[in-house]
Amino acid sequence: MSLNLALRKQFNLYANVRPVKSIPGVKTGYENIDICVIRENTEGEYTGIEHQVVDGVNQSIKLITREASRNVAEYAFRYAVAHGKKKVTAAHKASVMRLSDGLFLKTCKQVACTYPNIVCEDMSIDKVCMQLAARPESFEVLVLPNLYGDIASDLCAGLIGGLGLTPSGNIGTEAAIFESVHGTAPDIAGQNKANPTALLLSAVMMLRYLKLMKHAELIESACLGVLRDGKTVTGDLGGTATTEQYTNAICDKITGRS
Repeated sequence: MSLNLALRKQFNLYANVRPVKSIPGVKTGYENIDICVIRENTEGEYTGIEHQVVDGVNQSIKLITREASRNVAEYAFRYAVAHGKKKVTAAHKASVMRLSDGLFLKTCKQVACTYPNIVCEDMSIDKVCMQLAARPESFEVLVLPNLYGDIASDLCAGLIGGLGLTPSGNIGTEAAIFESVHGTAPDIAGQNKANPTALLLSAVMMLRYLKLMKHAELIESACLGVLRDGKTVTGDLGGTATTEQYTNAICDKITGRS
């Protein structure tokens, strides 16, 4: 089991929350993206239940439970209410995996009944991916089982400029862990090239979770201001700034020096 998965299971961090929003100054083929991908975070294909049946035949178990499905569905609808969203889309492949994805979908629909002011639609994961490429503005909140959520959230990150811009939080009942969604990028480690935006915006999510709203707003506003100006951005966004130069520009925004 990976350390990330071990932490999620240890603290029952059942919801992985990845808000994806268009950033002024970062040009992509899409505009006005504002989607939150909420992924079940503790089970599905990522439970690590695998074994070899015979030589050359391996089996991986997909685990879906009513409890975990209800937890993530409840979080998705609470998120929609708290952020003024009008629709939650439950993604699945219940037409093929009738028991596992069927349970996830059934549970989402049961939870939806307690939120009559939020529209609940369900859609197969393949159609979701097609719609994300063709009409991403049609989605507001997506709730998905673990593997589908992992894939769809990276797809959504591509709509706004890449993983270097996308924050995430792992939310449980009694604990939360916040992290950028990209890896450690060992190929550029120590070269002062990495874009720290995703990490900074993950910290902003953490501050909001801790009810430190003014601090969150200050850092977020400065970070987005530097991106909007476009003068001091890292190579992945078409600029020439180093990590340090980009960070210093954000600090200058915070202190009023720019």
